[in-house]
Amino acid sequence: MDKNNYNPDVLTCLANLSSDEVFTPPQVVNDILNLLPRELWGNPQATFLDPVCKTGVFLREIAKRLDAGLEKRMPDKQQRINHIFTKQLFGVAITELTALLSRRSIYCSKAANGKYSVCTAFKNSAGNVLFERVEHMWENGHCVFCGASQENYQRGEGLESHAYRFIHTEKPEEIFNMKFDVIIGNPPYQLNDGGGTGSSASPLYHQFVMQARKLSPRYLSMVIPSRWFSGGKGLDRFRKEMLGDDRIRQLVDYADSRECFPGVDIAGGVCYFLWERDNPGGCSVSYHHHGKVDTSTRRLNQFGVFVRSSVSVSIINKVQAIHKDGYAAEVVSARNPFGLESKVRPSQSGGLTLRWSGGKGPFELSKVPTGHELIDKWKVLLSKASFDHGGQPDKQGTRRVFSRVEVLGPRDVCTDSYLVVGAYVTRQEAENLVAFLRTRFCRYLVSTVLNTQNIARDCFQFVPAMPMTRRWTDPELYRKFGLSTEEAQHVESKIRPMEANSE
Repeated sequence: MDKNNYNPDVLTCLANLSSDEVFTPPQVVNDILNLLPRELWGNPQATFLDPVCKTGVFLREIAKRLDAGLEKRMPDKQQRINHIFTKQLFGVAITELTALLSRRSIYCSKAANGKYSVCTAFKNSAGNVLFERVEHMWENGHCVFCGASQENYQRGEGLESHAYRFIHTEKPEEIFNMKFDVIIGNPPYQLNDGGGTGSSASPLYHQFVMQARKLSPRYLSMVIPSRWFSGGKGLDRFRKEMLGDDRIRQLVDYADSRECFPGVDIAGGVCYFLWERDNPGGCSVSYHHHGKVDTSTRRLNQFGVFVRSSVSVSIINKVQAIHKDGYAAEVVSARNPFGLESKVRPSQSGGLTLRWSGGKGPFELSKVPTGHELIDKWKVLLSKASFDHGGQPDKQGTRRVFSRVEVLGPRDVCTDSYLVVGAYVTRQEAENLVAFLRTRFCRYLVSTVLNTQNIARDCFQFVPAMPMTRRWTDPELYRKFGLSTEEAQHVESKIRPMEANSE
């Protein structure tokens, strides 16, 4: 290619608004469109809606396909273009700025009826890409539609409200007063909910998916974070519905979001799916991990969470077929085992020792609200924060999973920066558990669930509760649970060593 004549697609050159509102590269858009049936592009009655327009790239690429697909049926170019833009393509922009950007991408003019618009049939400047500023509806400090914090999002007209029209209405079908064959897009991912220290955010993307399903399109496809597979604040119902929905026929999952969105690091990865209203069945899963693709067809609700890799599914099935004595999630402490927040610091004196993220020091028994049954035992402590950023693998495609694992003696307690993974009468049992947690086998099973930064009790749901009267090694665990040579090698390739006393 002559570098002097290189004319890049402008939509590949835009900087993202944030990691929560990500512009979709044209290549990714076309990968998603390739999931749809080809006959749609030759159907002059097919209708398409992007309810979360940012750049207009989805509608632009659809227009290209319809233009080619309808050429024989509608030979006149202008007639064909006018029909596509006025009768088939519809969008709801997320801001006034993205409405202008989307119209420029789709109609080649920020005004649909402008002098330079490729469509000559519109009588108004908006065309079929609408934007109407709406406000949040506040109740008890939060929006009843999206859960946004009133403190953060009650703003004047000069600032964006981030009250997205598509989900701030009980009847989304009234926006255009019509039904759609295809609903497709890349919604905003989260909004600040005012929790914690003010930086807490709640997922938002699932609300767009659920709202789109209300319209009952023939096909639905959206790009969303993969955190919903096993975690996420307030996503339990959404996860259960998605995993149990046999109309999700294709799922494309990227463990590292940067393989899908270059330069965009989304904790836990990103995925897109195809939901088919009239064609239930098994789901074709394509799991992208470090340049490789693992494909399988299976039910999504085999477990209470979604396990990304088909090899992981095989290993978990073998563990569950052999192990009948319970799982580690049943003994791992809940968050905040002693009722001490992370901001708690040691006292001037006291009969206990407090372990916190910055060190340790004396502490008074009277200040410990809960967990008294653990105080006089040998405890195994695990940092709540994962070593890996949001479940992302390193450049070699491997993870370490745990950061700090250590033994805490009798009369020692900790803040909620840690979990207590086990408590024993003897120190030897506690040390054996530390060795077990450092095995690749254990950490691999945790990694199949851990797609976020924080480790919780549920992350141990596939880890067998082993007797700690002995010290376990990886080769022994591989043999005990019948892993094949290939499966053992898979575990070794995904989890790097964690040496004793490493942090």
